[in-house]
Amino acid sequence: MVKAIRVHELGGPEVLKWEDVEIGEPGEGEIRVKNKAIGLNFIDVYYRKGVYKAVTLPFIPGSEAVGVVAAVGSGLTGRNVGDIVAYGGNPMGSYTEEQILPASNVVSVPSSLDPVIVASIMLKGMTAWFLLRRCFKVEPGHTILVHAAAGGVGSLLCQWANSLGATVIGTVSTEEKAAQAKKDGCHHIVMYTREDFVTAVNTITSGKGVDVVYDSVGKDTFQGSLACLKTCGHMVSFGQSSGAIDPVPLSALSAKSLFLTRPSLMHYTADREELLKAAGELFANIASGVLRVCVNHRYPLSQAAQAHADLENRKTSGSVVLIPDGADL
Repeated sequence: MVKAIRVHELGGPEVLKWEDVEIGEPGEGEIRVKNKAIGLNFIDVYYRKGVYKAVTLPFIPGSEAVGVVAAVGSGLTGRNVGDIVAYGGNPMGSYTEEQILPASNVVSVPSSLDPVIVASIMLKGMTAWFLLRRCFKVEPGHTILVHAAAGGVGSLLCQWANSLGATVIGTVSTEEKAAQAKKDGCHHIVMYTREDFVTAVNTITSGKGVDVVYDSVGKDTFQGSLACLKTCGHMVSFGQSSGAIDPVPLSALSAKSLFLTRPSLMHYTADREELLKAAGELFANIASGVLRVCVNHRYPLSQAAQAHADLENRKTSGSVVLIPDGADL
């Protein structure tokens, strides 16, 4: 038996229960991993609340972790007990001391990288990769708008896009987060609690608009984000922290021939080669200093409910990790 966080009913942070679970032994093509550090993401909140539907109840939330291989399924080659590995995406279930994973879903972690840093960035970092390199390929001369610029993904988007030569506009809610966004490479910062971000973007771009908007906020920002785009601009909606987006008529896009996508990392890394490319570019950017990862908050795994509450109440910035009791770091 191991300890894990489980959800038996949908709701607030209080539905996250610290329980004993039986995980069994790895089967063919699988490994058992003893987690060292677990990343917390807004997608975990969506599943807990039922915005996204888990396959069954109860379920163990969580979609990224770093750990050490504790057992290897029969017939599996290329993985050994003691390997340090990471995953981000499927399958859900990382809020646990140990878990069973398909070997094809994990990547090796370079020994030069801190497991806590990697655990905090796998899902968010590969999300930044596919948003910037696959959904819309950001290049020198592009101007981009990043909502929630001081958040987990937003912070990485700003740093990475800046390194690619883009002009980065970021929206934030507080002075503290504005300072963080500036440090992360935002050239222009809009505090949406004090000014209308559409007006601000229009002023910054001299009425031209931006090439792409990366919007994880959803309901509260969607229409304004469309208004910020230049003709033939790209709207990338990859989250809905403020609520589900209302239905969008095609006519809302036709006025400026806009492109709209609602992508998922899991589709962009379903192919093993793409997964390895995503992780490889991510790790290289961490090692080179292009990405400065801020793990500003660490909670014991048993206190995941408090971590969720703080995330939802905007009390966190940067990345948040959960640490299993007794983890060897």
